[in-house]
Amino acid sequence: MKQSEFKKRRKQLMQRVGKGNIALIGSASVRTRNRDVDYPFRQDSDFYYLTGFNEPDALAVFIPGREQGEYILFCREFDEKKALWEGAHAGLEGATKHYAADDSFPIDDVDDILSGMLENKNKVYYPMGRDSDLDHSLLEWIKHIRSQSRSGVIAPGELASIEPILHEMRLFKSAAELELMRHAANVTAQAHVRAMQSCHAGRYEYQIEADIVHHFMQAGLRAVAYPSIVAGGKNACTLHYTDNKDKLKNGDLLLIDAGAECDHYAADITRTFPVSGKFTTAQAQLYQLVLDAQFAAIEQIKPNVPWNLAHDASVEVMTKGLVKLGILKGNVKKLIKDEKYKQFYMHRIGHWLGMDVHDVGDYKLNQEWRKLQPGMALTIEPGLYIPENCKTVEEKWRGIGIRIEDDVLVTKTGYEILTTGVPKTIADIEALMARKTGG
Repeated sequence: MKQSEFKKRRKQLMQRVGKGNIALIGSASVRTRNRDVDYPFRQDSDFYYLTGFNEPDALAVFIPGREQGEYILFCREFDEKKALWEGAHAGLEGATKHYAADDSFPIDDVDDILSGMLENKNKVYYPMGRDSDLDHSLLEWIKHIRSQSRSGVIAPGELASIEPILHEMRLFKSAAELELMRHAANVTAQAHVRAMQSCHAGRYEYQIEADIVHHFMQAGLRAVAYPSIVAGGKNACTLHYTDNKDKLKNGDLLLIDAGAECDHYAADITRTFPVSGKFTTAQAQLYQLVLDAQFAAIEQIKPNVPWNLAHDASVEVMTKGLVKLGILKGNVKKLIKDEKYKQFYMHRIGHWLGMDVHDVGDYKLNQEWRKLQPGMALTIEPGLYIPENCKTVEEKWRGIGIRIEDDVLVTKTGYEILTTGVPKTIADIEALMARKTGG
């Protein structure tokens, strides 16, 4: 992503922060996996959104109206030995030259320098309660300023969370962001197609997962957006199943929930299909019900429509269908009012999507479901899960878990499905799986 995109975001943030105030946000830290081995580093989404800086041990400072420059980056100094062992890093010069910081300082000097930047500021915006080290440091800096009150300096009188401002910005995707999200969605869709074609009885869930991650990496996307769910048979009734260890069997369905990440932007696709390549009658009946619920929900996606209407549409379709199949019994309206469907459809229709797979942004404003607006991206993912031990339904329905998920963008005229590259109708899935590539 071009630096001009990050610069535009910083300008927007500082307009909202306002002169006389200051905003701080820290990077993610390296986390130890075991002994002297670290987890792969992944930058904090909020920090990256504003800076594009992909290194740990950094702090971004935003001071609207500062004559010497409004954007200051504290980061690691360049270290030749570290570069030899761990690879290139920006250093102070790179922070200004390549990442457009107006000024840069060593992160080791932050205690000596930042308290001066906080002097005479009215309000400090920062991620309150999210980074205990930053929480502690900020209080120490303010305490130090207060100790100098006799010299005429004034400490900030108010601390405020930066997240309401920043997360509202992140909720609306720019053209540059959508380009990355579309690429992540296309690669993810291709990986799901590969999984369908390589699936057969006798393979293990983790082998299908390997096919998916292999395709991500071959396409240049080295990170998954979240741990992949590859759940055969009854495992699909566990919503966040990630063991991915069992052998696939003919007669079972396979639920795959997997997404790639492209430059910190996530895709999130779920498909459910028969291991054998052919749905049984019972599987097809439940699958079509979930698909119909998804179609109904997607049709609710348009500007100025409250967020919850898509979910409500899916619940109505799902409840009517469950009654028709004899899985639920009673009056549809009363069943919905009493939430009887929740024993089989217990989650909501979806979530915001962006830099985090469950992305930031409020779902309600002033206690009311917020209305969808162009630029918002979300998932639509109804599901049915009938546990193996559910004695209240016929045996033919038991142990079946189905979810169908697509990524949807709200447009000026309605919606755009970003994840059309992988089939989801019964006929299209069976046709694709008939063209096996082997596994």
